[in-house]
Amino acid sequence: MRILLVEDDPMISQAVKGALTDEMYTVEQVANGRDALMMLSVNDYGFVLLDLGLPGVDGMTILRTLRTQAKGDKKDVPVIILTARDGLDDRLEGLDAGADDYLVKPFHISELLARIRAVLRRRNKTSDLSLTNGIVTLDVAEKTAKLASSDKTIALSRREYALLAALLARPGSILSRRKIEERIYEPGEEPESNAVEYLIHSLRKKLGNDVIKNVRGLGWMVEKGPVS
Repeated sequence: MRILLVEDDPMISQAVKGALTDEMYTVEQVANGRDALMMLSVNDYGFVLLDLGLPGVDGMTILRTLRTQAKGDKKDVPVIILTARDGLDDRLEGLDAGADDYLVKPFHISELLARIRAVLRRRNKTSDLSLTNGIVTLDVAEKTAKLASSDKTIALSRREYALLAALLARPGSILSRRKIEERIYEPGEEPESNAVEYLIHSLRKKLGNDVIKNVRGLGWMVEKGPVS
């Protein structure tokens, strides 16, 4: 999942980004409100972590802009406020403006990760966070895969997980090499030659040759299966 971290404190940003990356999230970070609005206007994110006391444009303005002016999925992206403002009025203002949760600094990274999982569970209206096409199921919380034909849990590397999650998010849709590289590499990282082919080969060894289909000249896909 792609997360936008909006935080102007470099120490907090470094700690949060490192922890989220270890949990196999893709994180992009900005340190001021104007950059945050720009990134939200041109990119799709699965989650936003938003400080309130930002230079340029404050976090509350970003949140209200996102909820009232954004279109489609961007308008509904989950948001957790991360802030030192601990007053009840501040909490209520943030939640009323459309935040999914409100976490007061200082906080423990494990609590932030638990809050993210809780928000995603509420958003998905299920006790399990998973992506599936009925043939293979990806456990988002555990970062593991399971085939419908087997009870065996299959461990995945960070990039294997990111690639499979990108495909399972839209079964039946073809993802180009560029789109896959955007999902498996951090911003600023240089894609390695044949990395996509290597990861797909590795996933096929774990899941079976027929799980990921190659569409010559266009990219790769997973088929729509009998989702139960």
